[in-house]
Parts: sequence; structure tokens; C-alpha cells
Amino acid sequence: MGGLTPTESVTYSEMTKTPGVVVEKLKQHESLRVVRRDGDDLILTTAERAERQEEVVDTIARTYSALMKTDEGARAVLLAMPEIFPWVRHLNDAEVREFLLELVGAVRDAAELDVYGKVPGVVAGWRATARIKADPEEYAEALRPLDGTDFGPVTTPEAAT
Repeated sequence: MGGLTPTESVTYSEMTKTPGVVVEKLKQHESLRVVRRDGDDLILTTAERAERQEEVVDTIARTYSALMKTDEGARAVLLAMPEIFPWVRHLNDAEVREFLLELVGAVRDAAELDVYGKVPGVVAGWRATARIKADPEEYAEALRPLDGTDFGPVTTPEAAT
């Protein structure tokens, strides 16, 4: 019945013009991608599936949290990190521990606060750090002291528009 991304899709106009057909498709696939021309695609799913996904995230968060409370559990998770994220081999031990703690916190926020955006951000940030550290020239450049030039205030993309 598929993973997190639905393999079946319908157009937005199809959903509005023939909702019965879309509901029947949804019964067969548990989730559908609703393709929109002038906006982000939507995911249409059943309440039961959404509740199961929430339970899975909660179980993962509780498992990680429980493991991190004991030395043996934390060690086991740390040892598993290169299998889960092969790029951590470019981080030192302290950085891997810091990444793990941030990741566990982000997963707990997903489960407890329904805040999912932090997990990919934590992973992407640490992956970017590993990528820089994997390239000796890029890493040396990142560590080079700045020459004191002030390029002015930094704005976020949202503030620039």
C-alpha cells in the first residue's frame, strides 16, 4: 500500500468535479497526491492512516528517548549512526553525539508538538557539515579567518521579497 509518498495522483479539478471517484481511489491507495497547477501539491489521506503515522512517529520518539537515557542504549544508537547516516564518518565523535541529541529532540518535537519541519532541517544541517568536512580544501576554506570585511546585514529570503 505504499510508503510516505503516494504513487497515485489526481488533479485538483478531478477532485472537485468527481469527488466520488477520488474517494474510491483513496479507499484503494490510502493516500493520493492532489496535483495543482498554481500551488503546491496536496496529500489526501484517510484519518486512520494519519493516526497510524502519528503513532509511528510517537513510538520512534519514545524509543530514541528511552535509549538515550542509558549509557548502553546511547552507545547502541551512536554505533548505529553510520548505518543510518553514512556521512557521519566525516564528523568527530562529539559532533555525532551533538547531531544525535538534536535529532532526538527534533523527533520528540514532531511527536509531541506536531512540528515535523525540524527533523529534515537537523539532518540537512549536519549533512552539510559532513560534506564540508569531507573536502579538505573546502573545510580549510571554512576555517579560514575572515578578513574583516563587513558585507552588511544578512536578510532571509522571506525578508528580501
